[in-house]
Formats: sequence, structure tokens, C-alpha cells
Amino acid sequence: MITGRIMQYIPLSSGIRIKEGSKVVGHIVEVTPASTGKTARISLQFDKLIWGHQTISIATNLRAIAGFMRINEAQTPPIGPGESDVYRWLTTVQIGGDIVYGEGGPVTTANDPNDVVGKGVYGGVLSQVRASEGAKCRGVIEGNEAPQALWVFSSDACGTYGLEHITIVSAGRSGVTGVIVFSSDRDNLKIPGGAGMLLRINKNRD
Repeated sequence: MITGRIMQYIPLSSGIRIKEGSKVVGHIVEVTPASTGKTARISLQFDKLIWGHQTISIATNLRAIAGFMRINEAQTPPIGPGESDVYRWLTTVQIGGDIVYGEGGPVTTANDPNDVVGKGVYGGVLSQVRASEGAKCRGVIEGNEAPQALWVFSSDACGTYGLEHITIVSAGRSGVTGVIVFSSDRDNLKIPGGAGMLLRINKNRD
């Protein structure tokens, strides 16, 4: 079994929020050691959301994954606070490049300070999801243009960040739905503790 903790509250269309600290639960599907001509692989699947006293069946796909250092950098303002500054109001840079102008402030793309894609909130951001140019990550799905909880990730974040030698073979959208597959060009494949994933719900499995 594997578990993950939700790092930012998630607003639902009904007006209800999934609280920070709720859990997603899954399992390892398959582990393939490296061998001659083949890379090491690990397949995993998240299939349950534990939210309060509820357990909800889900199917997810992976949009992005980042190592602990990249997550820490995204949470640390590039310019340290002055004596009168409030830390949570300082500007930070998301994984992928979006700029967050503090809690309650706008979130803009890296290249255009006038291109507002969301806002900073307690524990993360709420942003419009954008397709990643040159990558396979999609933008808005089925007309759902509501801002999404992206935590420390940019609106167009896609793929791996700060995890050298690890590649996403399958994000869980194609092939076996919900099964996420990683590979490594080294003998050992290890996803270190403190890594963060940006998951997207495929559907409610019920």
C-alpha cells in the first residue's frame, strides 16, 4: 500500500472543500528490475480518497511530479522578508515558472505579468489549468474551467522536476486507466521521500 497527503484544500463544484490533510491511498501494481536492454520500472495506482469519515473510490492520472528540493524552492520567496514584511504575502515561483504574488494575490505566467491565471490561497494556489506546449498534458477538460488546486505547481506544469533519471512512461490516461508507470535509466528506481505529485481525477469510480 502507498499513501499520499493532500497538501492544499480542494474546492468542489458543489461548494464543498476536500480538506488539506486528507489522504489518497493506492498500491504498487508491478516492479520490474533493470536487466540487459531494459530499464527499471515501477507501476502504481491511487484508487481511494479518505476524506473525513468517507472513503471514495477514484481513478487518477499524473500531471507532474517533483522532488523535495524543487518543492522547497517553490515555497521559499526568492527575496527574503524585511522587518515589516508578512512572509505569506511575499512573491514565490511555482514549479514550472508561474509567479505567485503572495497569499490572496494574483498568479501570473512567467513571461507576462499581465497574464493572470489564478490566485494565491492558503497553502497553495487556485489556477486555471493550461495545456503544456510541446508536452502531453491537457488543459481544461469537458468545459470545466473552474480554478483547480495546484499547490506548488504551475498551471501548465507537466512531467518530472528535480528527479533526474526518472521518466513518466504512462501517466494513467492511456493504457490501463489509473496505472502510473515510471522508469529509470539507472539500475535502481527510487522515488525519494518528500516528493510531490500533481494528480488529476479521471473519474469517480462509483
